[in-house]
Amino acid sequence: MQYVKPLHLFQNLVKSNASQGGRLLGLDVGVKYVGLAISVLDNKIASPLSVLVRKKTNIDLVAHDFQSLISELSLVGFVVGYPFDRQRLAPDATQVKLFIDDLSETGKLDGLKFTFWDERFTSKNVELLIKPLSLHPVLAKTVVDKFAAVQILQAYLDYVNKKENR
Repeated sequence: MQYVKPLHLFQNLVKSNASQGGRLLGLDVGVKYVGLAISVLDNKIASPLSVLVRKKTNIDLVAHDFQSLISELSLVGFVVGYPFDRQRLAPDATQVKLFIDDLSETGKLDGLKFTFWDERFTSKNVELLIKPLSLHPVLAKTVVDKFAAVQILQAYLDYVNKKENR
């Protein structure tokens, strides 16, 4: 896996879209789950996809799941939620970096480009939205993770599309 700056990821996507098409996958990395969202083909809208169970012991399985998604959905890059905090390194930030490092070490996603995007308050926003639904706690957690990934990816897409249209 290779880190690229946010605008570079999208510029590479635009270049590759002209020839073969490609989409982005948004990730909300949590302690137990990884919420996933996918961009539609024109890379302007993010939609919820699924949630993967995250354990240190199943990183090879997670990498294999990502390989399958890359081929099935024509993915060209990941937008990974990252809790940017200018004052200190948040514990959640360490979790995200460890997850990316562990994925990279599997060697199954070599050549895949990813970037980080600010995820502050995405989960909290979704929690507040679904609270009136009174969902079972396990279901609520997976919904939160999936839709937090949508917010991360949508914020990224809005930003890069606005930059590209200038």
